[in-house]
Amino acid sequence: MRLLRLLLILLILSQVTASWRDRRPILGDDPNIAATPVPLDAGDPARRRVGALTYLGGVSLTSRDDAFGGYSSLSVAGDRFTLLSDFGDIVRFRMDAAFRVSDPEFGDLPAGPGIGWEKRERDSESMTVDPASGQIWVGFERANAIWRYGPGLTLPAAHAAPPAMARWEKNGGAESLVRLRDGRFVVIAETDRRDRPTRDLLLFPGDPVTHADGAVLAFYRPPDGYDPSDAVELPDGRLLVLNRRFALPFHWSAVLTLIDPRGLRAGQIVASREVARFAAPLTVDNFEGLAVTREGAATILWMVSDDNQLFLQRTLLMKFRLDL
Repeated sequence: MRLLRLLLILLILSQVTASWRDRRPILGDDPNIAATPVPLDAGDPARRRVGALTYLGGVSLTSRDDAFGGYSSLSVAGDRFTLLSDFGDIVRFRMDAAFRVSDPEFGDLPAGPGIGWEKRERDSESMTVDPASGQIWVGFERANAIWRYGPGLTLPAAHAAPPAMARWEKNGGAESLVRLRDGRFVVIAETDRRDRPTRDLLLFPGDPVTHADGAVLAFYRPPDGYDPSDAVELPDGRLLVLNRRFALPFHWSAVLTLIDPRGLRAGQIVASREVARFAAPLTVDNFEGLAVTREGAATILWMVSDDNQLFLQRTLLMKFRLDL
């Protein structure tokens, strides 16, 4: 058994390493998506609660297209969903209340760092939307840059490499990007190059593409052993941060924490509290994307996982009601 586990780990690592070297996978022109329902807990299908969340349902998404997968960020508007992969592929679809998918569309970022042939040139890890203008901002690792696109991730595009992000790790940069309702932006680094227990948290006074020099530097402390992978603003102005962890031989877990960016000061370590924790036997994978919507008075949280395009993982899209 130990030998089998070692062989699986070596196979996974070889696939991940190859994916960094090779040309990035690009979705084809035959969009197709299948959605298979998943329980919160396969051993207890009736279970609905995890921390402050109530599970409302979810699916595992698959496609015949070999490039499908790797989704690091998520946007939801009504019944319309947009997934952005960490190599610049775009997936759009509609999903009804019964989690049935329709009108799938495949696309590709029209611009970004480099010429776009390799994954490192389209390492798009985070996304945030201005609901009024429809403009979309995307955070890129490796380039440590933020790009702004038109509605629907279209041209024209503008970009900046904020000086405060210049020394962030190439594979641990702007994993979390949030446009606050007051027009400010929050960006959180995934890792820390000096191996500190905190992560850089930048608060920009406005659009980071045009206010690249004006960020306030504070610090977010994730749960021990976890790295922040996304964040969203809640209706009350607080931020919900998604933190994930990988442990050998092949175990994923995730923790949602709550922080308050209001009154944030330079150098401050932002306090957080745990909202929910995902670990076996719950359905869990490499959760990297969050989105918040409203249904009447209820706050709805969506989570998507990045399958790293590995056969051992899944693209999970799960829906919860948040009860704080």
